[in-house]
Amino acid sequence: MFENLTERLTHTIKRLRGQGRLSEDNIKETLREVRMALLEADVALSVVKQFVEKVRERAIGQEVMQSLTPGQALVKIVNDELVSIMGEACDELQLNVQPPAVVLMAGLQGSGKTTSTAKLARWLRERKKKSVLVTSCDIYRPAAIHQLEKLAGEVQAEFFPSSTEDDPVAIATAALEHARRKHLDVLIVDTAGRLHIDDQMMVEIQRIHAVLNPVETLFVVDSMTGQDAANTAQAFNDALPLTGVVLTKTDGDARGGAALSIRSITGKPIKFLGVGEKTAALEPFHPDRVASRILGMGDVLSLVEEAQHKVDKDKAARLASKLHKGKRFDLSDFHDQLEQMLGMGGLGSLIDKLPGVGQLPQAVRDQVNDREMHRMLAIIRSMTPQERQFPDIIKGSRRKRIAAGSGTQVQDVNRLLKQFMQMQKMMKKMSKGGVKNMMRGLKGRMPQGFPF
Repeated sequence: MFENLTERLTHTIKRLRGQGRLSEDNIKETLREVRMALLEADVALSVVKQFVEKVRERAIGQEVMQSLTPGQALVKIVNDELVSIMGEACDELQLNVQPPAVVLMAGLQGSGKTTSTAKLARWLRERKKKSVLVTSCDIYRPAAIHQLEKLAGEVQAEFFPSSTEDDPVAIATAALEHARRKHLDVLIVDTAGRLHIDDQMMVEIQRIHAVLNPVETLFVVDSMTGQDAANTAQAFNDALPLTGVVLTKTDGDARGGAALSIRSITGKPIKFLGVGEKTAALEPFHPDRVASRILGMGDVLSLVEEAQHKVDKDKAARLASKLHKGKRFDLSDFHDQLEQMLGMGGLGSLIDKLPGVGQLPQAVRDQVNDREMHRMLAIIRSMTPQERQFPDIIKGSRRKRIAAGSGTQVQDVNRLLKQFMQMQKMMKKMSKGGVKNMMRGLKGRMPQGFPF
């Protein structure tokens, strides 16, 4: 998300960073470009006007004009105002009530409510150690009930059954009673969506809301609808007391207008971002970290948190011990490293959070994808345990067999082995003298042909 906006803004403010003096004229020119960048990102016009005016007021004041580094001061103001329009801090779910805490999911059809229900259940179970019950009140789409039941099994949440013959309010009431009897921590209720806002849908969800009295009512909306997402959220908020927003499909949205518009228009915080199709692809929304990403400064905190939760600590410890003892890094180890990177959301998610990525040419960023990693994993999985441990034995006939088994070409196998050898050298340098030796050996370059 925000690729286009990041490219425009980083290009615009890069020229200002090193300047010793700023004038009203070049501030005015910069703000004009910022305004165009926000409008192109499909940010609501009212939000753009408010943002640019606030930046102008602070930029022309003493804060920038009398600063020793005026370019840096202006960048800080832009960052602060981005944080301000998206919300000052991460708004967490308010679950400190007598269990079960009820979370009601609302939104239009196709916005990703059912998937988001499962993602949230997984997030609560893994990150907050909560026991979770999910149920579907969508009696109009049998597939929605079956989909949630399947996803509940995948994320290890309990599923309360429902059918198309049941009354949605009766389903919600029965699910709440079940959660109370089983002493479960959280009940998440998925509701029916429509292709557009209509009175019948609103009356039904208002009835469900009345019997459940949820602690959280989350509006699920597709980020790719841009500023329309904020307008739809406002319409729902007029009928329901929303407590927050889940912004879905942000991995396919290069603009980010919805994220920058929703808080200002609705007054409701974005609580989560859906960043992919998998059930683990849900991130809490941190306005300060998102602002940092928009300005090309990365999001190292989120990267560290992802690593803490998703990296297999036992495997990492075994590899560290193995290298410390002078043993060789082999293809099985390489396989584990690739798998763990994919587990953290893949290359797209990782590179998004690295500082300076916004300054990379678009052509370079477009090449960053997970296909090459999946191809490499397939090749390694086609090898025997002996071949993984002793890659030197992989000669002509073995390479042909491995290529055939993985559905790739011999050239792909050759390329992987070359990349692995470079990775092996890096690991050897690390084991001898730590990261400093490894970086000196790399001389600022990644191994040639490596997928990132």
